[in-house]
Amino acid sequence: MVRAARRSGSASRSSVWLEGRSRGGGRGGGQPSGLDRERITEVTVRLLDAEGPATFSMRRLAAELNVTAMSVYWYVDTKDDLLELALDRTFGELTLPDPAVDEDWRAQLRALAREYRALLVRHPWLSPLAGRFLNIGPNALAFSRVIQQVVRKTGLPAHGATGAISAVFQFVYGYGTVEGHFHTRVAATGMTPDEYHRHAMSEVTQSPEAAEVVEESARIMEARGGDTVEEMLERDFAFALDLLIAGIEAMVARSRA
Repeated sequence: MVRAARRSGSASRSSVWLEGRSRGGGRGGGQPSGLDRERITEVTVRLLDAEGPATFSMRRLAAELNVTAMSVYWYVDTKDDLLELALDRTFGELTLPDPAVDEDWRAQLRALAREYRALLVRHPWLSPLAGRFLNIGPNALAFSRVIQQVVRKTGLPAHGATGAISAVFQFVYGYGTVEGHFHTRVAATGMTPDEYHRHAMSEVTQSPEAAEVVEESARIMEARGGDTVEEMLERDFAFALDLLIAGIEAMVARSRA
């Protein structure tokens, strides 16, 4: 049933983590020497980082590994399996705080948010895949478990925990996704982020309608501060995260009143 569902299309596929097979796929032949899922996944991540998901294919991966495509199929059934494995591997890059230690939940929540943001920026292809798959690999589950444990330390009533998690980490997901796309766009131009920002602002002001909006927001952007794009992004992120943490504190206080 699982294999039939997975072959019928990505919308109805199950998960590579539910296959229950240690060696992966199995489209015939003996196990290719010099290959394993770890190496295949590592190269998949490297290709996705370098070229993006649009050009990624089993043939492209096989060429990078210097094997045939059928050799790769010994370990996975489909390209989606590879993407799901790559997705979970990136979650393994996260440095997770220990919820059991005597550390303030605010510091731990900020650490988790910053780690996730950096991950999304480092791997711009991650965000669409995170919304496409079940995210039940071991590294994704470890991340989710720590988030839940830290949020429980806030003192929020149980019915508010999922809302708090959504508020913080959907914000981080959106922020990191946009920031990652920005850096991808900048890299394609050969400019630095600051050069690109100045060029974009100059181009935007050529349109009377856009120039009016930019002029109206100039005072707000000036008040934010920051001489570089990196500083501006960091200040916005930090302030938005502070707002969310203040909201959690307010909801905890309300529940205890």
